[in-house]
Amino acid sequence: MKALVLTELKSPLQLADRDDLVPGPGEAIVELKAAALNRRDYWITQGMYPGIRLPVILGSDGAGVVKRVGDGVAQDWLQREVIINPGWNWGDREAFQSDEFHILGMPDDGTFASEVRVPVAYLAAKPEHLSWREAAALPLAGVTAYRAVFTQGRLQAGERVLISGVGGGVATFALQYALTAGASVVVTSSSAEKIEKAIQLGAAAGFDYKVEAWHKRLLEEPGPVDLIIDGAGGDGYANLVDVAAPGGRIVNYGATTGPPKKLDLFKVFWKQLRLIGSTMGSPDDFAAMLAFVNQHKIKPLVDEVFSLANGNEAIARMKQSTQFGKLVIAHQA
Repeated sequence: MKALVLTELKSPLQLADRDDLVPGPGEAIVELKAAALNRRDYWITQGMYPGIRLPVILGSDGAGVVKRVGDGVAQDWLQREVIINPGWNWGDREAFQSDEFHILGMPDDGTFASEVRVPVAYLAAKPEHLSWREAAALPLAGVTAYRAVFTQGRLQAGERVLISGVGGGVATFALQYALTAGASVVVTSSSAEKIEKAIQLGAAAGFDYKVEAWHKRLLEEPGPVDLIIDGAGGDGYANLVDVAAPGGRIVNYGATTGPPKKLDLFKVFWKQLRLIGSTMGSPDDFAAMLAFVNQHKIKPLVDEVFSLANGNEAIARMKQSTQFGKLVIAHQA
């Protein structure tokens, strides 16, 4: 099989020939049609992720066809079109992942290859309304957004939602989900182009978070928000506390700009705010996300497609953070 292998940190991935994979008990070998990038892949290449083991094939997201199965797996799995749930060993608690939880693509070899080995428990039917590229773009960011918006954020129709940093994979899914659920959505970005794209998709308004006092403009029009979905943290977190309506919820699925220097707890308790952490979702979240996507025929936003041989170009694009939606590696047309 062909694979893009990370052999050394802060170095290009190496396109290599590897032996075809052999499934173990309960496992399947999926011939991948497409894979997708996540910010996690770039962080690993830079050594900014815990427990890195090299060499490794990166890639958490993928879609393809089951080609071989191991002992204990029914033969009717063969030739099924599937997508992969990349969050493994969540555990028994819906509220929190177990210590054994990990994500496909490090330490286990991932989807930047022509095939991948996956326990069949983490395979699901590919949504029929999605192309291979769209299906590959869905799993990790899709379930992360679903858990943030619905499981943790408990979004209700008619509420006003703020999604920060629109353009990234999770944020764009959160935008699509919230709009589909009947919410009024506002977004932030430092890119006027990304704000305009979000408005074209249905966002009511957008604000440049680099503009001083942007949050005061939001409070004037359209007004305080009931739910905030944020993956940045940092010093801008104080503005999120300001724009949250009394009784509002702030859900954080990441902290790409680090922790806030200070948090005004007076505002938090006086406004009765709920500050909620969120990660990738449980198997139940993944199943619910797929049902939601299938019911509403939601299509992931694919920004650009690369070949496996040009995977390093995709990593470089991820570093720039200029995409709106997902970056995809297509193994086949």
